[in-house]
Amino acid sequence: MTEQIISVDRMENIISVFGSFDENLRIIENELGVKVTDRESEIRITGEAENVMVAQKTIEGLMTLVSKGETVDGQNVRYIMGLVKNGQEEKIEDLTRNVICVTAKGKPIKAKTIGQKKYTEAIKKNVITLGVGPAGTGKTYLAVAAAVAAFRAKEVNRIILTRPAVEAGERLGFLPGDLQSKVDPYLRPLYDALFEMLGAETYAKFLERGDIEVAPLAYMRGRTLDDSFIILDEAQNTSREQMKMFLTRLGFGSKIVITGDITQIDLPADKASGLKEALRVLEGVEDIAICRLTGADVVRHVLVQRIVEAYDKYEKNRQEPQQSGQRRKNSREKR
Repeated sequence: MTEQIISVDRMENIISVFGSFDENLRIIENELGVKVTDRESEIRITGEAENVMVAQKTIEGLMTLVSKGETVDGQNVRYIMGLVKNGQEEKIEDLTRNVICVTAKGKPIKAKTIGQKKYTEAIKKNVITLGVGPAGTGKTYLAVAAAVAAFRAKEVNRIILTRPAVEAGERLGFLPGDLQSKVDPYLRPLYDALFEMLGAETYAKFLERGDIEVAPLAYMRGRTLDDSFIILDEAQNTSREQMKMFLTRLGFGSKIVITGDITQIDLPADKASGLKEALRVLEGVEDIAICRLTGADVVRHVLVQRIVEAYDKYEKNRQEPQQSGQRRKNSREKR
């Protein structure tokens, strides 16, 4: 058994790191099999030498976040622990830098993972950015934050948010109301993000003036969009033709962010995803960045991360027999 002591200057930092009823502390103890206690201005960690070292660096990393005004929760704890296990603890400091945007209530929006940080940096540096990854990785939310920041800084004159209105097993025609009423539910995540960033009143004012536009993808056809920050959300549900149409709307002084999850395609089985094709076609094109977020970048409930990992494992196991059968078939044909 090994014991390691961490000296702490401020007692409130310990409280913030350990969480309500020591819930963050319990995660560290359960994951690493160590015992952590605090007395006065010291934190004592006991257990196997390697696990004690990981726990120490994890707690020190969390103390760094707290000292920079960050709130620590279970997601932070698990993510920082993962960085330490992979020998990437030097990147923890990066997560405290670069506020993307400040919400209407004064909350600073920052990247919570290294993958998210690379994504937000790519948006800033490139004309077109494709962000793909599973649910809960902040693809849409961070893109809207970047759009609001650019709009406030007068880098663009308009924000345009769009999504394909794909019938995911349900028929839009049977829903009550006019066309706008039918497509509004598909655009709700975009509305929600804008409300948080701008506040409902400011959002309504900009919408009335035409500074903000939220519309189905079909409304983009035939337009040239200058001096705009354009976000195409749920792009995995675009057809090949729709994706090409959208990309060619780009005008002078504009920036495009395309987000999607290629594991959740709602198109008919015989229709190819425009996003999947674009990822292949646009690879290596200048001023276009492709960012692939993973389960490690999920910032929702920890169960979401486990669900994503479980589905990834299932898909991999399902594809292996198919690939093996194809290899045997090819081998027989050669003979």
